[in-house]
Amino acid sequence: MKTADYTAKKILLLLLLAVFLVSNIAGALSPAYASTTEQSTSENQETGTDQDEPGQNQDESDQNQEDNPGVTEFNSLAEAAILIEASTGKVLYEKNADQPLPPASITKIMTLLLAFEALERGDVKWDDMVTISELAWRVEGSRMFLEVGKKVPLGDIITGISVVSANDGCVAVAEHLNGSVEAFVQQMNKRAKELGLTNTQFQNPHGLSAEGHYMSARDIANLAKVLITNHPKILEIESMTEFTFNDIYQKNRNPLLGVYPGADGLKTGWTEEAGYCLVGTALRNGMRLISVVLRTKDEAERLAASRELLDYGFQNHEFVEVVKKDEILGEANVKNGKELTVPVKANESVKVVIHKDKKDEVKIDLSLEKDILPAPVEANTQVGKAEIRLGDELLAATTVSTNQAVEKAGFFEILWRGIVDFFRSLFKVTKNN
Repeated sequence: MKTADYTAKKILLLLLLAVFLVSNIAGALSPAYASTTEQSTSENQETGTDQDEPGQNQDESDQNQEDNPGVTEFNSLAEAAILIEASTGKVLYEKNADQPLPPASITKIMTLLLAFEALERGDVKWDDMVTISELAWRVEGSRMFLEVGKKVPLGDIITGISVVSANDGCVAVAEHLNGSVEAFVQQMNKRAKELGLTNTQFQNPHGLSAEGHYMSARDIANLAKVLITNHPKILEIESMTEFTFNDIYQKNRNPLLGVYPGADGLKTGWTEEAGYCLVGTALRNGMRLISVVLRTKDEAERLAASRELLDYGFQNHEFVEVVKKDEILGEANVKNGKELTVPVKANESVKVVIHKDKKDEVKIDLSLEKDILPAPVEANTQVGKAEIRLGDELLAATTVSTNQAVEKAGFFEILWRGIVDFFRSLFKVTKNN
């Protein structure tokens, strides 16, 4: 009886094996053959903390204060203030950052941006001769002392605007670029909308008090970011400590220059309505910060508020390379391949600004577009993305690609895998029973 039972089981096993072999041969010939390996399409990996030069990642973060560790350690002296990292736009501190206020001469950041963009397009040249109008000559406030009817190189006027906040230079540039101040102001407002500056409206190119002329601290910081990032030459000019034109010597009005280590810009401002304002920028250890303070009570408070912001940023934050270009971040499953998996690499380096107390909490989440890649797989095939997160906050992201090629396996290799997997499954079921 036992022999008969054993024979019956043996026959049944052989029949099952025969059915399995037939189905797997058919499956091997079909592209729908399913891989026998499984892998989650996302994984978390802790990052390193090597510092490097800032990347171009243009991902921006408008965090609330409670999301920024240490942000409530001080209350800025300014009525409105903001601190951002220049390459990412990440907000490190803010106070009344969306409140529209008179910007005074900070207006000139937009005037300079339009001038540099016109130079980049080739509409004008640095050595173009600009004829000075009576309107430019008559403008009040800080000036480089242009004379009516004289022809002055455009580059000299841009330098005068940058270093000594020349109101007459702003009018001259406006007329040279757009034919009239009115047309230039329309261009200023158009560009503001293009840049998403939602709390900004201009009435003139220099910032003298005018009804309906305002900017917010956040808009100013973002505008400064665009100017510095797209036209870094501006910092060479803005960091000049003096300027002489027509034998008239004037000092740069920026109180950070020569006083605050790493400072090389950007723009001061004052009117009775605006108070004392300053857009500062400094570079230290590969991290550039942009600070904005609006409506402080005097020059001393303006400088103190700016230093306070920059000190907070540099003392509490780091610019960290969390992912290196071509770094292996995980692997993807492959069906019908000579290898069952393929390494996945980052397509670019990723650098983020992190509070020093939080850098060990940054994670990398690998997300693949497909659970399984069909063989053959070519090298450098984009297969998904890697997201860098701090808790629920997305700090940055990069695409990921296969690190190598995977050839399609042969018929008998696929068949053998099927047989091995079948018996593994069979023995597993038998063992469980």
